[in-house]
Amino acid sequence: MIKLETLSAIDTATFLQKNEIADFLFEHLGEYGDPKDDIMKCLDYALDRGIRAGGFVVLAREKGKIVGALVMNKTGMSGYIPENILVYIAVDAAQRGKGIGKKIMDMAIKMANGAIALHVEPDNPAKKLYEKLGFTNKYLEMRLIK
Repeated sequence: MIKLETLSAIDTATFLQKNEIADFLFEHLGEYGDPKDDIMKCLDYALDRGIRAGGFVVLAREKGKIVGALVMNKTGMSGYIPENILVYIAVDAAQRGKGIGKKIMDMAIKMANGAIALHVEPDNPAKKLYEKLGFTNKYLEMRLIK
């Protein structure tokens, strides 16, 4: 049976907890992922007690093992920029197609105060889930990497 759990700044996640989540995301994000150090920075931000940072993590576990994870960061803005950005979501490849991603997303949408933005590659199969949940593609994202 899949159990959802959440972490936020008030939970004071340990390094080992964050490392377990980062390892899972690094492995299961695959081609859509980032280096583990970047994932750890995102977790540090999401679980920071500071006034300028914050967010939360939603985990799906089966028999104690992570089978799905989501990291949401607060942006500290509203209106012109959504209040939240969904940075990472992944489901164990062996568990996909069982509704775990939808359960995690439903929980995250309930927990988030304000609008949510996310970045998804056009060929990512998760794009269909986001559209079913009401996400729309309003903008073309462009970046300048310096």
